[in-house]
Amino acid sequence: METSTDRMLNRIKSVYLYIKQRGTVSTNELVEEFGITPRTIQRDLNVLEYNNLVKSPSRGKWTTTSKKTKVS
Repeated sequence: METSTDRMLNRIKSVYLYIKQRGTVSTNELVEEFGITPRTIQRDLNVLEYNNLVKSPSRGKWTTTSKKTKVS
């Protein structure tokens, strides 16, 4: 059985890969794509931003950074 931590990490990974594929996305686009609340997507983005994986060049828009990642 998958724990809530596993689900959260899988969701954050999916959010990162979605942003990486699309280039620049809005917070609302992520909310609609993943079917989660704006607060939850903001927490996920905060984790990614803290780890220097995404940045917000303008309010409500997100893009990946040039930090090298290895996704497994």
